[in-house]
Amino acid sequence: MKTAKNGRDGRTRIVEGALRRFSQDGVSATTLASLREESGVSVGSFYHHFASKEHVFGVLYAETLRMYQDAFLAELHRHEGAREGIEAIVALHMSWCGEHRERAHLLISERPPRREEPGGTEVSESRRAFFRTVSDWWRPHMKNGLLQPVHPTMCYVLWLGPANEMCRLWFAGAHQPTSEEIGGLCEAAWQSLRQPGS
Repeated sequence: MKTAKNGRDGRTRIVEGALRRFSQDGVSATTLASLREESGVSVGSFYHHFASKEHVFGVLYAETLRMYQDAFLAELHRHEGAREGIEAIVALHMSWCGEHRERAHLLISERPPRREEPGGTEVSESRRAFFRTVSDWWRPHMKNGLLQPVHPTMCYVLWLGPANEMCRLWFAGAHQPTSEEIGGLCEAAWQSLRQPGS
């Protein structure tokens, strides 16, 4: 008889195996058979926990996004100054991606689930709450003439776009970022987002 503990273990094995396969092969190239083989579970055990490969991806993406957002917001709230906060987040991004390479690869390389797809509602709601919290930190600095008034999408691109590109090179084995380069990414983010004269 399957115990609650064994049930949790089976689900965990599936999620951990999926993370390895998705990171290595990409979601589209990963098959259901390879997910089962990687996790070492039977067909029945897999379908006890998940309805499809897309279901596993949606759960994994939503879980990973929450992990990243929690780390982001914890770091952001440690910094009252505009420049300090902007630069600290770039450094945090690089550090988090280095410590959680498979999960970071998922966030950077895969399209997030749409609202109607498994995990899509959780991702959408998580993002809405996240951007609202970031905006609450941003707004006083904008009113004080330190940070530009930018749309959340543009803010993300200017703040972390170059860091994401560096991570892509890093994950592909093409380049190992140095501390000086990470410092340059921090400076570039500040220069992109600050108001002129600040």
